[in-house]
Amino acid sequence: MTLSKAAELTGLARATVRRILLTLKASGFVHGDDRLFSLTPRVLLLASSYLASNQINTVMQPLMDVTATEAREVCSLAVLDGDQVVFIARATPTRMFSAGLEIGYRLPAYCTSVGRALLSRMPDDQLRQTIEQMSLTPMTPQTTIDKEAIIASIIAVRSDGYSLVDGEAEQGFRSVSVPIRRYDGSIVAAANIGGHVDRIGVDEMKDRFLPLLKQLAATVQPLLV
Repeated sequence: MTLSKAAELTGLARATVRRILLTLKASGFVHGDDRLFSLTPRVLLLASSYLASNQINTVMQPLMDVTATEAREVCSLAVLDGDQVVFIARATPTRMFSAGLEIGYRLPAYCTSVGRALLSRMPDDQLRQTIEQMSLTPMTPQTTIDKEAIIASIIAVRSDGYSLVDGEAEQGFRSVSVPIRRYDGSIVAAANIGGHVDRIGVDEMKDRFLPLLKQLAATVQPLLV
């Protein structure tokens, strides 16, 4: 990326961006020739440090491995970061390879099952304010962008105990998610299982995968502090 592009994307002055990039270069996180800059593999230290120090990952990973094996599908874990969800853990069934949602992958919160599960932790007034401030861009022809409908679907998660989103974040892909709570009942993450619509139906999502996810959430709650 050029210095000018970095300044444009960050909204910072070119001189400020240059100082930051040179600092990152001196620290080994960026490579550059004063015209073009790129990240180095050293930035992975930041991600690995987060994952290693995050209690949720440490506690959840072995339990997610069991869930993925029983479901014979990929199980993913996400947390809320602003208006987006970021996936921080992933479990794959034994001997099964799947492209899936990789760790670090981001999606809009409003149109994903994990996002709606996470947003359900907000009180009604905060939830409404959050959704009203979002810029809703359709991800697929099925994406709901009616803010009242989105708010209603998020509020429903509280009574239903889960969120099921059908083709809104990615066309032809549906997923079911449950909130992950810590010992005091606070929602700290969301776990999901998803699949392509031509392979996994809505009934199978509810009948086969939802009980596994609910069991996962119940098992982990007293372990998260």
